[in-house]
Amino acid sequence: MSKSNTVFALLTGAAIGIAAGVLYAPESGEKTRKKLKKQAKKAQADIDAQARKTYAQVSDKAAQLTSTVSSKAVELKGNVGERIETALSSASYKADDAIVALENKLEQLRAQNAKLQKPNSVDGLVKKTKATV
Repeated sequence: MSKSNTVFALLTGAAIGIAAGVLYAPESGEKTRKKLKKQAKKAQADIDAQARKTYAQVSDKAAQLTSTVSSKAVELKGNVGERIETALSSASYKADDAIVALENKLEQLRAQNAKLQKPNSVDGLVKKTKATV
């Protein structure tokens, strides 16, 4: 049983006990009703005070939980963003390396292709000479 439920049960039991004691007291009906009314108001005030206290405690806990969850979400968002940036940067470097390797291979293939071609004219001979240089 939680603390607030225990206090509520204790107050309720005390109010019932007091009411039963007053009912069996050897006083007049008018005095008994006044006492009951006074005690009922006191019990109501005690219950209201306990309810406000419990509400404040629950509100504080909810605010703390919200703050904690919010800060964790921001932290995780930052970590994920950094990881994505690192991965993209690494991929960019690897793509750049692949492009350079492909360009080198293309130049090698052009050179090999130029060696296989026979010049049909002076222009072809000039192109072949440029390709080997």
